[in-house]
Amino acid sequence: MLEKYNKFFDGYELEAFNLFGSFKKDNGVEFYLWAPHATRVEVFTSKDWSRFYNLEKIDERGIWYTFIDDLEIIYSYRYRIYNGNNCVDKSDPYAYAFEKRPANASCMYDLNYFTFNDYDFLNKRNVGYNKPLNIYELHLNGFKKNENEEFASYQDLKNTLIPYLKEMGYNYVEFMPVFEHPFDGSWGYQATGFFGTTSRYGTPYDLMDLINELHNNGIGVLLDVVYVHFAPDGFGLINFDGEACYEYKEKHLAKSEWGTYCFDLNSGPVVSFLMSSANFFLGKMHFDGLRFDAVSHLIYHKGNKNLGENVAGQSFLKRITHHLKGIHPECILIAEDSTDFANVTKPTQYGGLGFDYKWDLGWMNDTLKYYALDPIYKQYHHNTITFSMAYFYSERFLLPFSHDEVVHSKKTIVDKMWGDYETKFALCRNLYVYMYTHPGKKLNFMGNEIGMFREFDEKKELDWFILKYPIHDAFKRLVHDLNHLYLSSPAFYRDDYDYNYFKWIDADDYKESLYIYYRYDDNDCYLTILNMTPNTYNDYLVGVPFTGTYYEVINSEKDIYNGSNFCNYKPIQSIKKKSHGLNNSIEVQIASFAAIILKVDISKQLDNKYFNQDLKENSDTKECSCMKSK
Repeated sequence: MLEKYNKFFDGYELEAFNLFGSFKKDNGVEFYLWAPHATRVEVFTSKDWSRFYNLEKIDERGIWYTFIDDLEIIYSYRYRIYNGNNCVDKSDPYAYAFEKRPANASCMYDLNYFTFNDYDFLNKRNVGYNKPLNIYELHLNGFKKNENEEFASYQDLKNTLIPYLKEMGYNYVEFMPVFEHPFDGSWGYQATGFFGTTSRYGTPYDLMDLINELHNNGIGVLLDVVYVHFAPDGFGLINFDGEACYEYKEKHLAKSEWGTYCFDLNSGPVVSFLMSSANFFLGKMHFDGLRFDAVSHLIYHKGNKNLGENVAGQSFLKRITHHLKGIHPECILIAEDSTDFANVTKPTQYGGLGFDYKWDLGWMNDTLKYYALDPIYKQYHHNTITFSMAYFYSERFLLPFSHDEVVHSKKTIVDKMWGDYETKFALCRNLYVYMYTHPGKKLNFMGNEIGMFREFDEKKELDWFILKYPIHDAFKRLVHDLNHLYLSSPAFYRDDYDYNYFKWIDADDYKESLYIYYRYDDNDCYLTILNMTPNTYNDYLVGVPFTGTYYEVINSEKDIYNGSNFCNYKPIQSIKKKSHGLNNSIEVQIASFAAIILKVDISKQLDNKYFNQDLKENSDTKECSCMKSK
């Protein structure tokens, strides 16, 4: 037995990509493969598909090796794996590249020739708890592509995506999976290559170059990774060496509800394979973080709490997050988890799963259901909006309006809103002001920002033509302005996870369906008013915790956003008049369906030891409905 493989078999290897695959050596290429049930293994290449080379079993635990002289790293290849009298042809699980589908052979590839120059960005990055994370979720083929092209290219995206992200105010982009996959319609979530980037959009070097350019423009890059299951492709991982190798041997555990196969997380080599995949994309490819798909299925069997906890899945999550943080402490690890399982974002040394953030899918579902209601009925569901703040500080939550919400006949975000065409946009403008003023990092899927009504289709680019219509262009401008306000205002991100910096002024006005709250930092206080009905208010009295002059910085009903223009254009001076349990107040004009953000300078008040009497009284008020269960 070879000792250098012990960590791999024990499930603690994070660089298995240096142990397996094809490697240039001298005038030839070395091949290493793990196939524990194989009785014989051959490799054949595109240099001469009819010529087969035998691999030697160099470790009794199933490691095979050969060296082929006079072979360049320019060819594709497959393994032929024998199990008794049967044989299967397989792609290399550790290949860095693959032939473009529908072809499926692995490609020899040397990543050592690409040189990154993004180290200034890398040296400054961190997990961002007290920084803005404004994430643009992207399907690489669905953003923008050249006319008549089947697929976009990494190189084209350098010229189209980067300027757009900077213009719009997104400081992170999240790629849907770039793992090689056979079926376009799976969007990469049913993969065959867990080290190989899909050839649809170019070479691994092209992707590395895109990441490098994004970094040099100050934009972080996150990646969706899928470590729950893999595609049932005959040339992929299923029955890899004639028997279950990467999947569970027990059939009831092996098959997923998606028709895919679940990774055997009790297997040390499989755990090493997956941990090495994550480390590969963070280290070799320079991604800044990973979003783990379908974490609920790793917490509970098939994601169903009634089926019991998935002990192997939870152990895997703790192991991979712990070791990735040991190597890449600055990387961002995000859980897409729909369960109420506790401590997902608590460090592993304190019994948690070790993620930095968790998608707040409860907030997303509750919010979208509420905005779809006829305003007449909103008074009966008032706590649907306030409920999120009752649990928000239990985890580090990220607010997502992701691709999952704009597919499978669910309607797009704007189309989910109640009402006619104009009203849908009014409510959607209100929704986005709510999202950007609510604590938590932000994620939006491409197309949300231009008010698309067509659901996501992986074969088509975004409907950019709709921006010639004023209502869509105005909506894009609102999202642009919210993005830049968010990035430039520490009150909206610095203390996201400190309950002291979010306060309700009025969480209980269910009859009028009005919500009023504020956030603040050492310099500024931002007060948000959400009107969820078509009612209009003149000189509405709002209690305020700080005295001073309030300026309207965003009003979703401003004419530039295609609104009614019933706004607060003049500065509003606070008056000594009690309202909402506070000693001072302001009078505000509130249009129907308006979402308003008002700003006041509080830096001088923070220097005054008497400034916070109202603030203290407000924080000590009796329990409001947001603290009650729904």
